[in-house]
Amino acid sequence: MSVMTATAVLRPDHAAAPAGCPRGDAAAPARTVAADLMSTIWRLHGTALYRFALNLTRGNRERAEDIVQETLLRAWRHPEVMEGREEMIRPWLLTITRHVSIDMWRARSRNEEIIEVEPIDRPDPAEYIEQAVTGLDVRAALATLSPKHRQVIVGMYYYGQQVDEIARSLGVPTGTVKSRSYYALRQLKHVMSAT
Repeated sequence: MSVMTATAVLRPDHAAAPAGCPRGDAAAPARTVAADLMSTIWRLHGTALYRFALNLTRGNRERAEDIVQETLLRAWRHPEVMEGREEMIRPWLLTITRHVSIDMWRARSRNEEIIEVEPIDRPDPAEYIEQAVTGLDVRAALATLSPKHRQVIVGMYYYGQQVDEIARSLGVPTGTVKSRSYYALRQLKHVMSAT
């Protein structure tokens, strides 16, 4: 809701009459006087309140409008202040604007804290244990391979080497590397399925 409509929202002639009072009773003149007072306050102080609220919210227009609207609502609830000396009204309104801003900031902070307290997706601690156990099983399975087969598997899967790189480093043909990797993987599969 826009700040410009704040006086319309707060206007008593739009509000429902108290229970048991018809709309045309003696309360109507009081509501009209209060509405005129609020219109005057908005005309004289609305721009200053909005600028101050905008400064407090670091340029957030929606929050500034909410703050000004709440300030005017509090002014509506305390007409005795509004009927006081003219030079005291603006400082009072600015103080209320500051208090409303702080109240809204605290309420928002509490809501954000509650949201942050919710559990965050974290890895399961048991997952690390499973990885460690799997690592031990793989090492034990690698130990069952012959040194020639182990060299090929370690080169391929641990160091990320290509078949031709392993063949050059071992001084063997690429077909030999492929055959060793085939038999080594078959042996590892057999050992790992047994555990």
